[in-house]
Amino acid sequence: MANNRRRRHTGRMLALSAAALGVVAAAAAPASAEEQPTRTQLIADCDSGAGKCTFNEPKLGEAYLGSFHQVSDSLYNCTTSPATQSMTWSDTVGSTDSAGVSVTAGGKIAGIIDLSVTATYSHTWSSTHSESSSVNMTVRPGEVGWISRAQVMQKVSGTWQTHYDDPKWGHYYWFVPDVITGPAPNGTDGQSNAVVVKTRKMTDEEKQSCSSRSGEARTFVAER
Repeated sequence: MANNRRRRHTGRMLALSAAALGVVAAAAAPASAEEQPTRTQLIADCDSGAGKCTFNEPKLGEAYLGSFHQVSDSLYNCTTSPATQSMTWSDTVGSTDSAGVSVTAGGKIAGIIDLSVTATYSHTWSSTHSESSSVNMTVRPGEVGWISRAQVMQKVSGTWQTHYDDPKWGHYYWFVPDVITGPAPNGTDGQSNAVVVKTRKMTDEEKQSCSSRSGEARTFVAER
């Protein structure tokens, strides 16, 4: 009996050490190609609850400032003087896994990651962050302006462990390495969210749009 336990333990450790190579099963003998689940199938079972899943040994990477992206409508200045206007912006930044798939807020996947990170680092992890405000924006004649924002981001790496009550694809346990990229609280690792006003010159087509509008030259807002 002791030898059997050692063999099972050894098989599981081998699977864990091979996790970086992709989806693996906790058994010394690998399943055939026909029995191998896809990564998508295993993660779907975690999200639906068909598999009992944990996100093991989470490791948080250093926070960094994500890319700037437009978060407001665009203000076009068709006049001959600088135009100043209060513009409202809103932004929701989500999380994606190593396959580029969205990790939705409130789902089982997000909850499992949060539970694991909280237990390891004593602070919560959020799959999404939403924020909104308004900014006074000045746009010079013949230009278009908009508001862009960059969110502090952070990666968390770990290994999904999926446990089935009955063997699935020939095994009770499967392991999937994963890296989740998501929003981090403002100020994490000294990084701060950023909101900036950006402008550019109108294209010839946009200038024609100005002249084609009825009435005197004016400013107008185009939805993003």
